[in-house]
Amino acid sequence: MEHTNNTIHEAVREHYGAIAQKAGASQSTCCGPAQDTASCSCSQELYDAQLLENLPTDVTGLSLGCGDPVTIANLQPGETVLDLGSGGGIDCFLAWHQVGSDGYVIGIDMTPDMLAEANANKEKLGAENVEFRRGQIEEMPVESNSIDIVMSNCVINLSPDKAAVFREAFRVLKPGGRVSISDIVTEGDFSPEMREQLDQWAECVTGAIAADQYAALMRKAGFVDIQIVDKVDAEGIVERQKGMPRVFSARITAGKPG
Repeated sequence: MEHTNNTIHEAVREHYGAIAQKAGASQSTCCGPAQDTASCSCSQELYDAQLLENLPTDVTGLSLGCGDPVTIANLQPGETVLDLGSGGGIDCFLAWHQVGSDGYVIGIDMTPDMLAEANANKEKLGAENVEFRRGQIEEMPVESNSIDIVMSNCVINLSPDKAAVFREAFRVLKPGGRVSISDIVTEGDFSPEMREQLDQWAECVTGAIAADQYAALMRKAGFVDIQIVDKVDAEGIVERQKGMPRVFSARITAGKPG
């Protein structure tokens, strides 16, 4: 039986809501023994250590990404940044340090428990120009032509309608705006049976698509200068199963024509 978009969204929401609740209760880090490291990554391994110096462990310990979209974003003071699937807020707070007091950072997430964690972290950091909004990345609660850069870290693979995500990202960007993405992509495809595994979809596995298909969807949405900056084997992030295609963690950039 083929899953609907709603059932996929609900599985993803439940998965990450449970992680947020566990983090809030125990303050265990993503890398700690309290959680399954096959479905989450360690911020200490994904980011340059200097980027994390000013962030508390409440933020860095809830890093669930597969890479570092911030370093390749080339953020500038005063820019407005949108982070898709912002989780506990790590990439939003890293962006906040770089855009400064004249900039603005918006995080979107559909999981109430993650939003609660992110807002608690915002209060601890005093990040007044960071805002977290509840919503789905296929229908962003953001004005058109209002964002300088869209970032995302291991989230678009979770969407059942990636074409809608890229259309929305293109809509909200200002002319000349850009995207900086870290995500899971494949070389080859999953079988229909593997696509049906909702638990694996929620763990950033079976929702992933081939890198060339990913770029084609971005191109169809209107993006130009699409570049896969790097692509590395995701063996340390995704647990490989028999019959799976090769899985990679990739960093991807693109722009909206000016």
